[in-house]
Amino acid sequence: MDTENPVVQLCVQGMQAEGEGRAADARELFQRAWDASTDDYEACIAAHYLARHQTTPEDTRHWNQLALDRAQASGDERARPFYASLHLNLGRCAEELGARAEAHASYQRAAEALHSVAEGPYREMIERGILAALERTSG
Repeated sequence: MDTENPVVQLCVQGMQAEGEGRAADARELFQRAWDASTDDYEACIAAHYLARHQTTPEDTRHWNQLALDRAQASGDERARPFYASLHLNLGRCAEELGARAEAHASYQRAAEALHSVAEGPYREMIERGILAALERTSG
């Protein structure tokens, strides 16, 4: 990600606020990032982080779906690494809402998108989440 991008900068600040236990500040920074987004790629990033600060599975699903929709609409290769996480998050929302088959399908899409995530701790975390989710929802 381009760390000079104003939307990315706001999201980085939001993540720092989260890490410091300042959830309200984080949400405000992510909302500011959403409001500042100028294209689908930037909107994808902001929505992805806004989804983390919703109070219901329905609202969380809405923002994750919006992030996925904007990533796909962007046609931007830089959005591809978000797909695995977004599908994983959408699956979790579906699972929380009792839609096990829908959740499993989302987890399968997450697994299919994992190749776009760079090797490293983040990818390992996403992969563990996908594997556990697929196991939980299979059968």
